[in-house]
Order: sequence, then C-alpha cells, then structure tokens
Amino acid sequence: MTPLDHYPTIDLGPLMKGLVIGGLGIFHVFLAQFAIGGGMLLCYLQWRHMQGVCRLARRFTDDYFKLLVLVSFVLGAVTGVAMWFTSIQISPRTIGTMVHEFHWVWATEWTFFCLEVVAGYLFYRYGPRLPDRTRLQLLVLYAFASWMSLFWINGILSWQLTPGGWLENHNVWAGFFNPGFLPSLIFRTISAAAIAALAACTLVNAVPGFTREERQSLVAVCARPLVFMLAMPLVGAWYLGTMPADSRGWATGGSVPMTLFLTMAVGSSTLIGLYAVLAILRQRLYVNGATASLLLALAFVATAGGEFVREGVRKPFTIREYLYSNSIARDGVADLRRRGSTTDDPYPLRDQADYPNEQLVLGAKVFRAQCSVCHTLDGMNAIAELAATWSIDQRRLNIAQLQRTKPFMPPFAGTPAEVEAIVQLIGWRHAGRPADWALSEDPAVLAQIERWLEEAGTGPGNARLALGARRQ
Repeated sequence: MTPLDHYPTIDLGPLMKGLVIGGLGIFHVFLAQFAIGGGMLLCYLQWRHMQGVCRLARRFTDDYFKLLVLVSFVLGAVTGVAMWFTSIQISPRTIGTMVHEFHWVWATEWTFFCLEVVAGYLFYRYGPRLPDRTRLQLLVLYAFASWMSLFWINGILSWQLTPGGWLENHNVWAGFFNPGFLPSLIFRTISAAAIAALAACTLVNAVPGFTREERQSLVAVCARPLVFMLAMPLVGAWYLGTMPADSRGWATGGSVPMTLFLTMAVGSSTLIGLYAVLAILRQRLYVNGATASLLLALAFVATAGGEFVREGVRKPFTIREYLYSNSIARDGVADLRRRGSTTDDPYPLRDQADYPNEQLVLGAKVFRAQCSVCHTLDGMNAIAELAATWSIDQRRLNIAQLQRTKPFMPPFAGTPAEVEAIVQLIGWRHAGRPADWALSEDPAVLAQIERWLEEAGTGPGNARLALGARRQ
C-alpha cells in the first residue's frame, strides 16, 4: 500500500461528509434489519397458522409481506446503492481495501441477496395462491437468504474495528471471523427481530378489516420476538468487551458525543424491552397504532445511537491499526512527513484563483487530503471556527501534534511547510478571506514545527493512551 493514493474528491459545501454518509447509513441499516427480521417473523407467523394457533396469521402475512417488499426492496435497495456511491466518493481507499481483501465474501453476499430478491418476488407474486407448506418453504428460503446477507456483511463491518489476526497475515478468514464477529452478529439479529416485531404491531393497527380482539391477538403473536431484547444488555456488554481498550473508552466516558449516543441507544432499547415484556407479553395490554409507532421510533433512535457509536469508536481509524479516517495508511505517515501529503496530488483546486498566494493554495490542498472527510472550511465542524480561539503558535503546535491535541484524530501526515500552510489557511479564513495575505516562511518557525512533529511521533494518540507512550 502506498502512503496516500489521491482520488478525485467531492465537495459537499457546508455539509460534513461523515454526517452525510452516517445519516444515510443509519437509515439503510434500519431498513436492512427490518427486512431481515421481517423474514424471520413471517416464517413464525406462517408456522403458527399451520399449527392452527393463529388463524389470522396467513391473512396478515400477505399484508405484511407487501410492506416488507415495498420498504426493503425499494427503499432498502435505493439506500444500499446510495451507500456504495457516497462511500466511494467520500472514502474510496477504505472501500477499495474492503473490496480488495474481501471480494469473494462480497460476491457471496450478493449471491444471497439475489436469492433473497428472487424468493421475495416469488412469494409476492404467487404466495396468496400457494398451499401452506409451499408458502412456508418459500418464506424460509427468503428469511435464510436475508440473514445470510447479514452474516457476510457483519464479518466485514466488524473487521473494521477488530481486525484480529488479519493485521499480521492478511488472511481473509482471520479478518472475517474477528473477535467482534459473533457478538455483533447476535446483537444485529436481535435488533432485526425487534424492529420487525414493532413494525408488525404498527401495521396490525393500520390494516383495515380486523376487530379490536383480532388486532390484540395478532399483536400478542407479533410481539413475541421482543422477548429476545432481554438478552441485549449481555450481548452488548460482550461486544464492548471485544473492542480495543481505547475504543471502549470513547464510548464509556472518553468522548461526550459517543457516550451520549451509547446512552441513547441503551435507554431506547431498555424502554422497548421493558414495555414489551411487562405490558405486551405479561399483561397482554392492547397496543394501539400510536404506541406501536412510538416504540418503532424508539427502535430507530436505538439503531441510530448504536451505529453512531460503532462508527465513532474506530477513530482515528476506518480500519483499525491499518488505515486512518482520512484514508492515510498508518505505516505511511513517516514517509509523508518527508515527502509531503500533496506532492503527488494531480487534481486542481476548486476556486484556486480566490487564494492570494501559493501557501494558501497548499494549505487548501492539505485540508482536502487530510481533513475534509470530517471537517469543512465553512460549515459544520469548520476548522476555522474550531481553531478560532487559538493563537497562531497554538495552531502550529496543536496541528503538528494533532493526535495529542485530540486523541481520536490521526497524526498530521505532512511536512512542517504543510503545517504552516494550513495554519495560514485557518488564519486567512478566520480573518474574512482578505485579498492580500503575507507569506509565512520563517525558518525558525518551520524548525520549531519540525521539532513538535518529531516529538509527537507518527503513531495514533489513542494507542498512546491505551498502551503507553510509543515513539515511532
């Protein structure tokens, strides 16, 4: 792997790139888990009907499957394609590594996805006319295919945080069956079952033609998978335990936003689980459409919180101990400190004529290469605003020792001249982008920046906190 491959970049203006892909990812994960859990629930309903326990199950199954197809096949497929498109635009090197290392795994997952689509279409087209046994077989095929898609994708996603033995030998299976694989798979399966159950409870109240007693009996059956949520605290603790110590620290107090989202996920899941077990399953209370919709909304909040934490605790990496969040390889930082992060950048700068001098142009290119995934120039998480209260020497020190300033950020991977260039860019933009801006080329300043860079080293700040000071 070369230290930094330069790809064409997308400019989202005031929007943070990470926020765009994160928001889209949360929506897609929620829909995907609904599809997976929906398949399992449909199998259960069809089986209950065949046992003669729930006479309304077959009729409701047909209605529920229509919703499942509409949501998962249409919105799920569209957001899935959008996820690939935005990921390639925003973090092409991460996606490239994932495809390169796991291309056969991806191919296997796509095969199961195709099977899921075919089985789903066949049930949608012919299900109401099929005998019960054939219906169940088709639903089992659909549910199995959708869960196997989760199985393969889960291995790749969990590898990003806990790559395990892959770091030493780049063995596909060592990376796939990583320490976080099993708890993550169980956690997502329970989440999928819960989302599908809550969606079914909501739909029961929306489908016309059922009496109140019939709705109540259907809710009692559809809500049963929610009992598995009692295991979520244990599975969640197991998953946290597989994380590296510093990543676990971010979620449990080291980072306020991550701790807040973890609390939000745990709190929402707990409320759903308690209400489901005590009110729906134990006391058999009637759940109307408003209550079911509220519980489903809480499930979305729990999903959002969990996905935010899963993405956030990888910082400063996108692939733990291998690739930083700005797509710079960990083992390439030292080389870029000598050569510069923009030396081989072949792409012109947008609105380059607006910059008063070449130093600011260099600073903008450094920002594009190292900062633009998580920051903007004028917008959300803008660097000029974040550094507004720092003096010029504080800016130089804090950027040169970035992993010490903010341990969840990658180390600065460039020359002292590039540090000074981005410092001047921040100052220029904070000053309102005047038409004239003096060059800053004092050799003493550059020498001090170089000393700060050497002092900080090229390793991640969080690893320093977890494993003790380590000079690279």
